[in-house]
Amino acid sequence: MRDVFRSGLIVGLLCSLCFSQSNVQPPLASQGQGPANLSTAATPSTPPVYTNALGEARELYRKGDFEGAIGKYQLFLQEHAGSPDAYAGIARVYLKQKKLDLAAVTVAQGLTQSDAPRLHVALGEVLFRQGKIPEAEQEWVKVIQIGVPDARAYLGLARVRDAIAMYKTAEKLIAKAHELDPSDPDVKEAWVGTLSRNERIKYLEATLAGENNWNKEEREGAESYLKYLRERAKLPNRQCRLVSKVTTTSTPLVRLLRDPTHLRAYGLSVSLNGHKSDLLLDSGASGITVKRSIAERAGVTKISETKIGGVGDKGMKDAYIGIVDSMRIGELEFHDCAIDIMEKGSVGDEDGLIGSDVFSDFLVELDFPNEMLKLGELPKRPGEAEKKLGLEGEDEDDSADSLSSPANATADASNKKEVAPPANVSHRQDRYIAPEMKEYTRIFRFGHYLLVPTKIGNVPPKLFLLDTGAFNNTISPAAAREVTKVRSDESIITGLSGSVKKVYTANKTVLEFGGLRQENQDMIAFDDANLSDEAETEISGFLGFAMLRFLDIKIDYRDALVSFSFDPKRWGM
Repeated sequence: MRDVFRSGLIVGLLCSLCFSQSNVQPPLASQGQGPANLSTAATPSTPPVYTNALGEARELYRKGDFEGAIGKYQLFLQEHAGSPDAYAGIARVYLKQKKLDLAAVTVAQGLTQSDAPRLHVALGEVLFRQGKIPEAEQEWVKVIQIGVPDARAYLGLARVRDAIAMYKTAEKLIAKAHELDPSDPDVKEAWVGTLSRNERIKYLEATLAGENNWNKEEREGAESYLKYLRERAKLPNRQCRLVSKVTTTSTPLVRLLRDPTHLRAYGLSVSLNGHKSDLLLDSGASGITVKRSIAERAGVTKISETKIGGVGDKGMKDAYIGIVDSMRIGELEFHDCAIDIMEKGSVGDEDGLIGSDVFSDFLVELDFPNEMLKLGELPKRPGEAEKKLGLEGEDEDDSADSLSSPANATADASNKKEVAPPANVSHRQDRYIAPEMKEYTRIFRFGHYLLVPTKIGNVPPKLFLLDTGAFNNTISPAAAREVTKVRSDESIITGLSGSVKKVYTANKTVLEFGGLRQENQDMIAFDDANLSDEAETEISGFLGFAMLRFLDIKIDYRDALVSFSFDPKRWGM
């Protein structure tokens, strides 16, 4: 519930392989024959220069005039009834405006008029946002396999591959999308996210000085991220690094109590420049975030401003990014690492949060029954060289694994990589599932979000956020209504962005994930669209601490794998 996320929009987000570990490998060059019912008379992916309403609509979309773009698309439809380009364009504008229902209706209307590939690409984008990832992947694969070079089909598949830690493949797909349509702003942002810090600085400077289709929040985030990149570039010799010579370690978890007899969460004792604080260990958050008083006491150096947010209806909060000279967590000591500092107010009820993703260079074990955090070595990929360990995001170039857009990366700066790879050489690798991890649950990783495929009845699996910072399991009202009755509730749900206005209760709900099953009576239901908008896919609930505390959880961030272990004897069951 105390999820920490930043402004903007994530490009490398969800995928379908968590359900099927897709066997479909789309070609990186157009080839093959596809289904007979998909028309091959498609508009080329890179549009020519138009002198009509369609071309004007595309330009307005790319400049961020969404209402003007819809008007031009509708005008073109009046002149060219059934135009797949117009229907696809309108749906894409609605998605940009976060009007998912209208986008879905528009695509459905278009498909009654035409079976053109461009409409199927737009359908994939709608399905992706609805959380129907296998169906979205199928639409994009069909288009590519019939030989239609559609840039946004490649972009969609890149998002799929990125979410399942197939980073090298995702990068190739983005390169192909950019080759086909370098002027598409969404394609361009994804492509720029694969470049070095200096190249991203140039891109942000040029884009902010010109026209773009970022909304106010995204633009502010891009400006913040540019400031961060510039300031970090001034510190070439201060990359975050692990100075302790350890590859495995363990440290006790700290009990955080709601009252003298009730446990509300576990934390970690973290020393910032020699000053200790107990920070809540939060798998739903990213990096390290502390109160301003904690940072000032530790003498943390401010380098740039940012905004952060989480669950709640109050929006983003002012914060800044600072550099910690020395940080100790158990036996681990890191130097020159970036953290987030809240300008005003508290970080929930805590001194701060530490996302479990900061240890993503390790195999992370949250051994809650024995109240220990254990860090081990990840299995080496075949032929892999030794890797320098560090805190998440600080030992390589800014976008080392997840392919985030500059607009999304804005205030995600404290988790970004710092050392650019050699020109034309990618350090990204595809997921490796070691033999000893064959039984792990394959999840989706979108930045710091760990989304676990979860059954809630006789409906297709939903995506639930693994969140040790949320106390209870929760579900979205829409997901709950598919399997049970929902009623209004007077409960108060509070997160980093304030309280949630509309809260409901779902009747009996059964959650099944990772080989486990739990019944929930009167489950809290609320709709936090911020998270789903941030992820660009539907997040249907939280797997919270009250349940997770009974489990031994192993997380392989590198390969998007999680193991859940429950010992009933340990709890007298």
